[in-house]
This record gives sequence, structure tokens and C-alpha cells, in this order.
Amino acid sequence: MGISACFPALAMILVQLGYAVSYIFAKLALNTGMNPLVLIAYRQIFSTVMIAPLAMWFEWGKMPKLTKKMFWQLVLCSLIGATASQCFYYVGLKYSTATIACALENLIPAITFLMAIPFKMEKIGVKKLQGQAKILGTIICVGGAMLMTFYKGSLINIGTSSLHWRYAEKMAVDKSGGDSSSLLDPLFVALSCAASASWFIIQTKMNNQFVAPYSSSAIMCGMASVQCVIIALSQEHTLEAWSLVSKIRLIASLCSAALGSALALVAMSWCISKRGPLYVSMFSPLLLVIAAVLGWGMLDEKLYVGSAVGSALIVIGLYAVLWGKGKEMQQSPKGKTLESPNAVGGDNNAEEAGGVDIESRN
Repeated sequence: MGISACFPALAMILVQLGYAVSYIFAKLALNTGMNPLVLIAYRQIFSTVMIAPLAMWFEWGKMPKLTKKMFWQLVLCSLIGATASQCFYYVGLKYSTATIACALENLIPAITFLMAIPFKMEKIGVKKLQGQAKILGTIICVGGAMLMTFYKGSLINIGTSSLHWRYAEKMAVDKSGGDSSSLLDPLFVALSCAASASWFIIQTKMNNQFVAPYSSSAIMCGMASVQCVIIALSQEHTLEAWSLVSKIRLIASLCSAALGSALALVAMSWCISKRGPLYVSMFSPLLLVIAAVLGWGMLDEKLYVGSAVGSALIVIGLYAVLWGKGKEMQQSPKGKTLESPNAVGGDNNAEEAGGVDIESRN
């Protein structure tokens, strides 16, 4: 077992670090007054520009014929998996914290499990230990999310970071405005997770006919760019609102596309090919830890009892669901699972996400 065996783990750590950094810069840009819909539009545009060359490099001449049916499936996937999920996510991020948003992203596997049951893509298996683990994990995840939504609790005094970025304070036009919708903030992020989970279900139907992850991601990002620009223009008509003269807005737009889309797409697709989707999804709670540390150190984000306990419950529930799914895959004759070969990443990043067992990641 050489040093090369550590490369998948190192790649996944870098992916989660990239996600966290992109969320921190996005939060800074939103604090300057940037409309989240405008930020999403720029993210999709830059993502298209970055992912299209990857599709040409890796899949030139290999992309399946794009039929009318596939085209409309891609339109639906871009609407739900990219546009809707990211609109909800960034609106929630604007009035919340990066830590809470990252914590709630871990709901995606549990929500997907619930949505897959009516379509007979998942079996409950209440009489088997793995089925009980998935059910219990889902309940714990939902309970943690509800706790974060409805209970704030007292402030956990962990001191002030000596690394606190004073530039963040200068750029924030009205940081106190982020606390005005405390109930709706996590709700928007949860809706983003639900949109991502819905996308997994729809995407699964299409993957047997269109197995070209880079090409489909590039097409979806391109479609989402048009959709997001139209939505953003309906809210922001002035050139000032779309200006990227501010360095932090430009950095946030580029980072969200480069780190949250292009890098994640390449690294996670490679890790999936080496270790499988379950291995990739095991690293998703690391995003929460990194975001919490960066949010505290750079943005002076506060940690409350409700957020801390809710985050812990979500992570515990996530691992319970993943453990049950892992056992189920081991016992399956062909290791079948509900996953999307066209997807590789989290977030609420549904257009780069990688199947039921992988975080989203918008």
C-alpha cells in the first residue's frame, strides 16, 4: 500500500476545503449587498465556461446523440437541480451563516431516501438492520434540521479568533440584517436540499441513455445560466447590481464556479471511479467542520447551542443512513444503488452532484 492510496482521501479533503472557501467568499459577497440571484447567474456562466472544455477534452466524439426527450430531461434537471436548488441555497445563505448552510446540506441523502421510496428506487426493509439504520438515520437528520430551524439557544462562548478578517467587517453593508429571518433561513436551505434530492430521482431516469457526465454537466450549466440570468434580471435591472468591479464579488463568482463546480467535478468523478460513491459521501461532514472553523476565524460567526446540537444530530443521522446503504450495497448481487453517473459533487451543487449517496452541493 503506497502513498498513491492516500490520493483519493487527499482529493476529497481538497474538494471539501474548496467548497468551504467558496461558501465563505459567497457569504462575504452577499454581505456587501450583492443579490444572491446575481451571484448564482455568474456562477452558472463561469461554470459553463470552465466545464465545457472538460467535456470537449474527455468526451469529444463520445457523447450520446441528444434526442428531443433527452433535451427536455436536461431542461428539467437544470431547472430543479441547478437553478431551483441554488436559488434557495444562496438566499438561505445570505440571511444565515455558512456553518448552518453546510450542516443542512447533509440532509440530502436522507431526503433522497424518502423521495425514492414512492418510485420504488429504495426499499425500506424494516425487518433488516440496514433498513432500520436508514429509517433511524433519516429521522435523526430531520430532527436535527428542525432543531436548527426552531431553536437557537444560548451563545457558546468559544472566544474571538486572532485570525479574524477585518476586511469582512469593512465589506459588510449591514451584517445585522442577516438575523431578520432566522426561521426562513434554514428553511430555504432545506428546500434547496429537497430540490437536489428531486434532481437525483429525475437524473436517475436519464442516465441509462445519456452517460456523459462532463457533457451533461456543461449542458445543464449552460441552460441554468440562461434561466438564472432571466430570474436575476427580473429582480435587478441596474448595471450597478451586476457590476463585478468589487474584488470580493468577482472572487466569489469565480471561486464558486472553479472550486464548487469545475474542481469538484473532476476530483469527485475520479474518486468515485477509484473508491465508489459511498466513499465520497463519507467526507461530506468535513465541509461542516471546515466551514465552521473558517466562519469563526474569518467572519466572526457565532455558534449557538441549537446550531451545534442540530449539526451533530444531522451528521450522526447521515452516517447512519450511509452505513445502512453501504450494508445494502454489499448484500446486493451487483452492488446496485440509486446513483447518478452524471453527477459528482454536493450542495447544493446539484448540477455537479453525484447520486443518492453523494452530497449536493449547489
